[in-house]
Amino acid sequence: MLDKKMAAAINNHIQEEMYSFYLYLAMAEYGADKGLMGMRHWMRNQAMEEMGHVVRFMNYLEEKGAAVELKAIKAPPKSWKTPQLAFEEVYKHEVYITSCINNLVDLALSLKDHSTANLLNWFVGEQVEEEAGVKGVVDMINLTGNAPGGMFMVDRELAARPAAVDPLNPAAA
Repeated sequence: MLDKKMAAAINNHIQEEMYSFYLYLAMAEYGADKGLMGMRHWMRNQAMEEMGHVVRFMNYLEEKGAAVELKAIKAPPKSWKTPQLAFEEVYKHEVYITSCINNLVDLALSLKDHSTANLLNWFVGEQVEEEAGVKGVVDMINLTGNAPGGMFMVDRELAARPAAVDPLNPAAA
């Protein structure tokens, strides 16, 4: 049985992951609106990864006999001044999510909840990858400066990201 504090904290974190999903979908549509189909592809894949995180947390709660409590999700912004600022926001958001995961780890350790700590170890590693991946995109955009066609080249690179697995239908991959 999962401690009630831990179950509540995970349910709250599911809401954070759902907001991440929404945020990246909004950024995907912003990219599409700007004609940046690579950005759209990258952000949609990022959104699918976030939904995968939601499903992983939900499955864990169910396996531990705890109720899943879906909460309201605030609407994300609809536009950004530039694609660069959108990706910088992604980076800041992932740093925030890392702090949320770290708080969950701290709670699990304080409760001596080793099974939840084990689950969260995967997310700790995942956040290292998330931050590094988006930092690479921000750095790539920064390297282009104001070069004509710079964002076009970055967008082509973003389009090459492998497609994410649908977390609700992993057999389709």
